[in-house]
Amino acid sequence: MHKKGVLMVNLGSPDSTDPKDVKRYLDEFLMDPRVIDVPRWARILLVRGIILNTRPKKSAEAYSKIWWEEGSPLIVLSERLQAKVQDKLEIPVALAMRYGSMTIKKGMQELVDKGVEEILVMPLYPQFAMATTETITVKVEELRQEFFPQLHISTLDPFYNDPRYIKVLSESIKRGLEGSNYEHLLFSYHGVPERHIRKSDPTNSHCKIDGSCCQTPSPAHAYCYRHQCKETTRLVGEYLNLEEGTFSTTFQSRLGFDPWLQPYTDRTIEKMGLAGTKRLAIVTPAFVSDCLETLEEIAMEGEEIFHEVGGEDFTVIPCLNEDDDWAALLVDWIEHWRIADLKTAIA
Repeated sequence: MHKKGVLMVNLGSPDSTDPKDVKRYLDEFLMDPRVIDVPRWARILLVRGIILNTRPKKSAEAYSKIWWEEGSPLIVLSERLQAKVQDKLEIPVALAMRYGSMTIKKGMQELVDKGVEEILVMPLYPQFAMATTETITVKVEELRQEFFPQLHISTLDPFYNDPRYIKVLSESIKRGLEGSNYEHLLFSYHGVPERHIRKSDPTNSHCKIDGSCCQTPSPAHAYCYRHQCKETTRLVGEYLNLEEGTFSTTFQSRLGFDPWLQPYTDRTIEKMGLAGTKRLAIVTPAFVSDCLETLEEIAMEGEEIFHEVGGEDFTVIPCLNEDDDWAALLVDWIEHWRIADLKTAIA
């Protein structure tokens, strides 16, 4: 029986708020063909010819607003989560980032150095997307073939609709809403271009991004980020007994001029404030760890937009981060994987 280990993988972060570090990070991130999925020559022209000549300084300023003494919030929070998970397990648990200096290769090597022969890769994303789950699994397989051909790899499936995850997320939201007399709860998910949804559709016909495809059962839903986001919102609303009309789904962080998933979070915040909403709460369930997109884009820019249009109370609910119940759920998933294989070996 193979010795087992776990590799938890999150998005990543620049090494510092220095524009040079941010530029290096953005180059790796935006040159990923599953993030900006255009021909390589066009990606080089767009990223290295345009974006990296203007965006790093602005992004560095944004990172400076949310940076902790210990470092990047996303890295620090991921490390704390990994430590809690490791504390409950006998098998080794490593942490890696898809982008940045805490590479997946280093994480795999750390486990191999401990004698691990089979790895459970845990992408820390509830929903499937080309630019998150898929790019991690593809990178892991590339590294396995080139450097670690002896390794056996298993991957945690997207868990957006796992009842235990929905419970942990919902209870976290409930705590975040304590003392908040909110009028509307906004579920803001990271946006993706509409073409990513169509590209991921194995049926090549179901995902029309209209009013019905996400509600109509289809094999496409296993790879449809839009459906999985909407389903997360629906299940949490059901668990918390939220009244219809008091919560909704939006998408943030668009880039470029192509159509991205709508409605957009920033425009929705503005629209609701202009319509007279005074007390708005917002949660970001595409992320399990607070990061630039939650701490700066939502908690700072979002609140500023809301106040500018007459809003008064803007409640930002933290991500799951190092929540004890969240860590315990990860441990349960890992133990289920380990024991299931053990049962197979015994049989």
